[in-house]
Amino acid sequence: MKKFTVNEKQTLKTFTDNVYPQGSFAFPRLLRARDIRVNGKKTGENILLREGDEVVYYTTLREESVPAYETVYEDENVLVADKYAGVNSEALYFALSQKGETYFIHRLDRNTAGLMIFAKNKRAEAELLRAFRERRVQKIYLALCFGKFAKGVDMLCGYLVKDEKAARVRVYSKPREGAEKIETEYRVLNGDGELSMVEIVLHSGKTHQIRAHMAFIGHPVAGDEKYGDEARNKKYGVKRQLLVAKTLRLQTKGALAYLNGQSFSSRFVPELKNSCPNAPKMI
Repeated sequence: MKKFTVNEKQTLKTFTDNVYPQGSFAFPRLLRARDIRVNGKKTGENILLREGDEVVYYTTLREESVPAYETVYEDENVLVADKYAGVNSEALYFALSQKGETYFIHRLDRNTAGLMIFAKNKRAEAELLRAFRERRVQKIYLALCFGKFAKGVDMLCGYLVKDEKAARVRVYSKPREGAEKIETEYRVLNGDGELSMVEIVLHSGKTHQIRAHMAFIGHPVAGDEKYGDEARNKKYGVKRQLLVAKTLRLQTKGALAYLNGQSFSSRFVPELKNSCPNAPKMI
C-alpha cells in the first residue's frame, strides 16, 4: 500500500504517472480491481483529483518491487540515475525528492530509457543548469531505427515546429515561422537492411527531436507510436520506442569542477527482445 496527497487539480492517471511509477505500471489492474481509494472511497475510473485529495494505492508486493531506476553515480552534489522505459521523468524526480533535497535539471520522454542527472543542492543545480544551457553536457543516444541508411554518418539540419494541441512536433527542411533550427548527428553502428542500430548526438535539444527527425528522413525509431511506422511496429511487435539515453559526458566548472571530463553510461540497450508491452523495463 502506498499513500500520496494531491498537490494540484489533475486526473488520477496523470497524478499516478507523475508520482508513483509502480502504480503507473499497474494502473489498468488497479482500476479493474478498484484497488485505488480517493479520500477513502474506492474507484475504478480515471477521476479528476483536486488539491488536498488523499490517494491510496493497494499495489501488491510484486508490483511494488518493480524498479523505476538504478543509481549509476551519487555523491554529495549530484545523482545520476538510469531510468527505466515507461517511467515519467517527473515520477523519478518525485521518488528521489522523497529521499532528500533534489533538483530537476532535464527530462527524458516517458518511454525513453537511460541517463538523467539531478542536483542535490542549489550550487550543483546552478552549475548543471549552466552546463546544459552552454552545451557543456554531451548526451549520446542509441536508437533502433527502421530501414537501411544511405549514409553511414551524417549531420542532419532541419526546422522544428511544436504543435501544443496535438502534443507533437513537425520537422521541415526549410525555415518557417515559429520554427526552431535543429541539428541531429548520427552514426550507423550496424544493421541488417530492415533495422539499424544508430548512435545519435543532439546538437540542439528540442522536444521529441530524435524521434521526429529520424521519422522525417524515413528511418523512424522502432516502436515509436507517435512518429513511427505503424505497420512495421506491428510486424515486429513493438509498442514502445527503442531509444536509450546511453552516455552522459560532463564539462563542468565551479562547484562541480571535480566532475569535469566524467562520462557515465546506461546499462540499457534498445533491442527487440525488450519490447514486450507488459514489461516495464528495457535490459
